[in-house]
Amino acid sequence: MDMDTRHLENEAKALSGEVFGAMINLSGRRRFTSQRIVLYAVLAAQGQDDAVAIAREALGLFRGAHKALLTDADGLPGVFCAELREAYFGKLAGDREIAAFAEQADRTLAAISHGSGASASLLAELVRLTTPTLAILNQITAVYEEQAKLHARLMKKQLRGVITDIEKINKQARMVAFNARVVAARAGQAGREFAVVAGVLSGITDEIDQMVTTALAAAA
Repeated sequence: MDMDTRHLENEAKALSGEVFGAMINLSGRRRFTSQRIVLYAVLAAQGQDDAVAIAREALGLFRGAHKALLTDADGLPGVFCAELREAYFGKLAGDREIAAFAEQADRTLAAISHGSGASASLLAELVRLTTPTLAILNQITAVYEEQAKLHARLMKKQLRGVITDIEKINKQARMVAFNARVVAARAGQAGREFAVVAGVLSGITDEIDQMVTTALAAAA
């Protein structure tokens, strides 16, 4: 395993499944609200009441989700891996294109609200941007989903390692319990209390065996 791969794995290990779920949900919210913005901008241009307000609300959610995903705050890690850095700031230029879409939506809604003659051309450009922007959002969401899968695999690997260590300790405990029973039997009456302790230890190892079996099933 090379240094970059180890670094990425260490980054993923620091995050929880709950955090990955939150990031995937926020990325999905950007996809949903981007389409909602365009739909209500079109309806606003056709004169539907409250369409501009609904579109602006969707735009606020769109920008809020994007900011949350890029910012290392409020329990979210920001752009935490090389794949996301490439998606947002590399060849895909996700951050720039998403910001351009939001700015175009803002200008379009302002023009529609003021009855500007430029609203038709602005709306046409917003509609044109919809498909490429959605494609970028889909690609970035796929990165979050792939990172979540990597995290799950790493957690299972780590769990299996812990289980292996527990099994080794449990085998040693069984040997201690067995030896304790032998010593207690040889000691006769004097070893009665020792036999009780050995019995308790043996019972504990049985419980650990059951827990290990359950944990292995979860890590499969």
